[in-house]
Amino acid sequence: MGKRAEKAKEMFLEGYNCCQAVVGAFAALYGFDPETAMKLAEGFGGGMGRMRLTCGAVNAMAIVAGMKMSHGKPADLQRRGEIYAVVRSMVEEFKADNGTIICAELLGLSMPKDNSPVPEERTPDYYKRRPCPEKIRQCGLIIEKHLGIED
Repeated sequence: MGKRAEKAKEMFLEGYNCCQAVVGAFAALYGFDPETAMKLAEGFGGGMGRMRLTCGAVNAMAIVAGMKMSHGKPADLQRRGEIYAVVRSMVEEFKADNGTIICAELLGLSMPKDNSPVPEERTPDYYKRRPCPEKIRQCGLIIEKHLGIED
């Protein structure tokens, strides 16, 4: 256990955003090609469009749960409820460990100083001052645990 979680952390350190890193580490398990997975997840980075709302890695847990569990049928409310229950359980575990799922709070920001949608350049200092790599790894571990992934 932990292989995909480590992959997610590595992907973030390669330059993918938080949501892309987590989704990308699991996408192939469910038949998603890397390009499609990265496109699907890109808008959730930075707490959704860099608004510093729900952490992108936390959003990724919901995306991966849907990738694994959903039949994609609108009338399958039982399955939808099962997915929602797993998502809630994963999010609650993350929140219990971190106190929040809000990107700004995880970063220690009261409100973003820069309200620009333009992401910061990825420099050694950028990675040094962020808790993101470990939060991403943690989301990967939570996914592995709750979705029963053992590879």
